[in-house]
Amino acid sequence: MKRSTDPKRYLSDSESAQVRSAVAQAEQCTSAEIRLLIVRHCWGKLHDKARRLFYKHGLDKTADHNAVMIMLVTTNRELLIYGDRGINERVAEGYWDSIRDQMVARFKANQAGEGLCDAVQQVGQALA
Repeated sequence: MKRSTDPKRYLSDSESAQVRSAVAQAEQCTSAEIRLLIVRHCWGKLHDKARRLFYKHGLDKTADHNAVMIMLVTTNRELLIYGDRGINERVAEGYWDSIRDQMVARFKANQAGEGLCDAVQQVGQALA
């Protein structure tokens, strides 16, 4: 199944509901905020765009600086997990990359919703 590059239609309704549920469950176990952003394009460096959006959405304002943003760029077919300094100090080097790699494998199997849910659950465990 070919997915739309329109961020509003990238996930099916059921996938969107599953991801929202996974985020709500993960956030119940922590004071942190987990945000999923799906955007159409990224010109320039992915990390730079993620940092700008992280600040634009106020994710840097959590009390413990432990917010995490999962950003998916539909046209470029890229994704990045961006954590604030409070969580980055607690996770091992390469932690975000390992979650990203698992997500990529699920996306390649056309299991985007499941891949995002798995990632949110793992992020929630790291934040708990």
